[in-house]
Amino acid sequence: MTRHQKRLSVPNSWPVERKTDTFTVKAGAGPHGEAGVPLVVLLRDVLGYVDSTKEARYALNNDSVLVNGDAVSDEQRPIGMFDILAFPERGEFFRVFPDEGGRLALTPVDEEAAGSRLGKITNKTVVPGGAVQLTLHDGANVRVDDDAPYDTKDSIVIDNESKEIVAHFEYEEGALVTAVAGQHAGRIGEVDDIDVTLGSGSNTVFVGDDEDGYETVEEYLVVIDENFTGDEDDATDADETGDSDE
Repeated sequence: MTRHQKRLSVPNSWPVERKTDTFTVKAGAGPHGEAGVPLVVLLRDVLGYVDSTKEARYALNNDSVLVNGDAVSDEQRPIGMFDILAFPERGEFFRVFPDEGGRLALTPVDEEAAGSRLGKITNKTVVPGGAVQLTLHDGANVRVDDDAPYDTKDSIVIDNESKEIVAHFEYEEGALVTAVAGQHAGRIGEVDDIDVTLGSGSNTVFVGDDEDGYETVEEYLVVIDENFTGDEDDATDADETGDSDE
């Protein structure tokens, strides 16, 4: 299998320029599915911390890059929405957050905020033994008691060290949300109204924000808290950096 990916066919969420070169690195197997961006793309093309894949491998082999609190050694490891990217030796920490148009950007956060990550609950199932398994947007699974007050479309915050749930945000009217896909991606506001659609169609949500508000489907929304509304102007993406493939 090839280790390269044509730039013109990468997902719209990838922070890469599409017409500067023909190829970029292909994401490996892992979380976030096809939307995951290879770690080396962020290290090289977005942050500019390395000049080549070889340099990225050297940095990763020295455990100098953490993703959600864990050292990563695979330069093709997919990175996606709400992941925490930490560089302890530099004292730099970033949260992957959807920018305007749904393009992933790196938002600087402090060390305390980098100690946990947000996950949207996309599925809830009962597993053998009576426990309940929550599946998050990135494919991760978390087991909770059968009477735990979590439901699909809610968001939870997981401590990167203990892997325990430390916060819970319900999906409901009045909840603070961000759109992560569609034409309103990157906009933050409060849920004004949820219009339930009968049958198999998607529910429509009306979100109020500092502008005129917007309407979208609830699959495009993620519940967040006020800690996610700061530092957005400092987000780093590929528009501000150069791109290279080797």
